[in-house]
Parts: sequence; structure tokens; C-alpha cells
Amino acid sequence: MTIEKSASALSEALGERLKQARLNLNLTQSEVAVLAGVARKTVLNAEKGKVQLEVFVAIMGVLDLTNQLDLFLPKQAISPLQLAKLEGKKRQRASGVHRENNKGKLEW
Repeated sequence: MTIEKSASALSEALGERLKQARLNLNLTQSEVAVLAGVARKTVLNAEKGKVQLEVFVAIMGVLDLTNQLDLFLPKQAISPLQLAKLEGKKRQRASGVHRENNKGKLEW
């Protein structure tokens, strides 16, 4: 049986992990901020779990953690039903309309 956590609790846990990764690399919040192109306060907020996804991913990039995104959220396979909807109607035959304008005008 798993205990479900709130979105806020999960965000805080991710922030803590981000902070620990930064500390493991012996980087200050200011150094990470400069490398990620954000303010130090933004890094502080990220470590509290209160930051936009794009900034979170940028900080992950600075900490060399983006390779772990596939573990965090694996790529989802497309169901056969969804694939069929995306493909739409496939062309079954030619229309029979020929381009008469270009006949006899071959230029090399």
C-alpha cells in the first residue's frame, strides 16, 4: 500500500533533492543561479519546491541531472487507438489529375 503525497509535499521533496545535488557538487546557490541564468532567490525557491518547471529543468541541467529525467518520467508509448487517430485517413489512390502545364517543358 502506497501513501499518496500532495503536490506540495512532492514539490518540496524534489526541491530537497535538488538542494542535495547542489551541495554534493559543492556549488553555492549563487553559482548555480549564474550558470542557470536566474536569480539566487529563484534557486532558493526551487530548493523549496516553489518554481516554474522550465527553471527547475534549467537548474537540473546545471547540476548535470537531466539524464535522469527519463527515470523521473519515462517516455510514454502511444496507444494503438491514439496512433490511429493521429494518422487520420491515409491516401488510398491517386487523384487522376495530371499537371498539363509542365508537359514538354523539361529544363536541365
